[in-house]
Order: sequence, then structure tokens, then C-alpha cells
Amino acid sequence: MTRRGFLVPAAAALAAACSPLAALNALGPRDRGARKLASGVPYGDDPRQRMDVLAPTAAADRPWPVLVFFYGGGWDSGSREHYGWAAHALAARGFLVAVPDYRLVPTVRFPGFIEDAATATARVGELARSWGGDPARLGVLGHSAGAHLAMMIALDRRYMAGASAPGLIKAAAGLAGPYDFLPLDVAASINAFGRAPDLTLTQPVTFVRPDAPPLWLGHGTEDEVVHAEDTTILCERMLAAGGRCEAKLYPGLNHTDLIATFSPLFRKKAPVLDDVTAFLKRELI
Repeated sequence: MTRRGFLVPAAAALAAACSPLAALNALGPRDRGARKLASGVPYGDDPRQRMDVLAPTAAADRPWPVLVFFYGGGWDSGSREHYGWAAHALAARGFLVAVPDYRLVPTVRFPGFIEDAATATARVGELARSWGGDPARLGVLGHSAGAHLAMMIALDRRYMAGASAPGLIKAAAGLAGPYDFLPLDVAASINAFGRAPDLTLTQPVTFVRPDAPPLWLGHGTEDEVVHAEDTTILCERMLAAGGRCEAKLYPGLNHTDLIATFSPLFRKKAPVLDDVTAFLKRELI
């Protein structure tokens, strides 16, 4: 077991976590008050560079704030088609929501999937007005490896600058994310990041800064895939650097529970959806 980051065996646990979430998407209820606006919108030439877009059904007196949601899967698995329930939950709370796929290991290694996250986010910013959203009020969030993507493009300026959209991200939220997981000691992280010349550049904690977008980080205390310590470390370092961060630990929740609480089936387990959307609404006013 490492002191922080992934617990062994992370790869098997991540794969197991994806299966119940896919089943939840297929069989579970979805929030009313949301509708799909577009499917398979391209942001690049690769078949994985596609996204779905959802919006509230209720009329609004001004454009909706915008969220880009990145799912997890250890950087080597996952599909936007398994997270419709999560996107519905966010859209029903009053957000225009985009859920991109991104290229995965072994097709790409670091930083390819992070570059995809930045490119997708920039494309959402370009198209948001045509969908009724406000690109000036755009945030990113993710679960697990998706939280890593969200934090990297929010904190390391190079990614959004490389996508010709510096300053686009106004807030970022992470659920059960790995943010400080050196040394690399499990297959998922080794395969994704092991070829990087400077491993510190793969870690969100490297890029804390006082002028970063405000962060909200949530973690379950019973997470056996990613240590909850990652959340406390990143938040503490952001605050120490003069940035803004809120962290919340949820007693008894494991890695899958944290995102599963977005579903109406499990929402009573913990107010994760309430907490993260309250933060995002407050910051994307």
C-alpha cells in the first residue's frame, strides 16, 4: 500500500467500479427536468473525440452556466454512454452539461488524454451559446481519473492555453480524484504516466497557484481505490499557495458510492450532488 494515491490493486478495483455504474445507467432512474440536446458532437478527428450535451427542460431568464463532466476509468476505460444518469442529474440542477469521451491508454499515454480534456472543454466554450449556455460561466468536474483530468486542465495553464482557451475555466470540482500519487506503483498509473520524462508534471498538486479557479473536492472515507488523503493534500496546498479550495469527506462512502449518489436511487446516502452543485452555482453566478 502506498502512503497516498492509489491503493493496491487499483486496476482491478477501477474495472470493477465501472460495471455497476454502467448497470446504473442502463437500469436506474434518471432525474426529470433534463433533456439531451446533442449526441456525438465532435471535438477532434478520432472516434473517441465525441461528446453528448444535455440541458435543463425548464425555461431560464438567461443562458445556463456550463459544466464539462469527465468520467473515470483509470485512464484506460470508460464511455460517456454509461453516465447519462449523472449528466441528467447535473442538467436538472440548472446546468448545460457536456460529457466527452477521450482517448485512452494504450492508444495514447500522458498527456494525450489531458489534451483531449482541454480540447473538448474549449470546444464546449465555442458552442455553448448555440445550446443556450454561457461560456463565461463554465466549470469542469470529474470522478476518479476524470477528476484528475479536470484538475490538470484547471491548474496547469499550458493545457487550456494549448487549446486556445486560456481563462475559460471559472471553477473546478473533483470527486474521489487522484491528485498526488507518486511514486507510480500500480499498473493503471504506470501505463498512463510511466513514460513521462518528468513525473511531477503528471500531478495536479504540482500546479497549485493563487490565481487558479476555485476548487471543490469530495472524497469518501472508505475509498479503497484512491486515498482520501489526495483530496486533503491538494486542498491544503491550494490554500497554502493562496488559492481557494473547499474539501469535504463523506463518512462511509467508497469510491463508487461518491458518484453513485448522483443517482436518485442512492441520493439519500450523502448530499454529494447538493454540495457540489451549490459550489458550482455559487462560483458560476
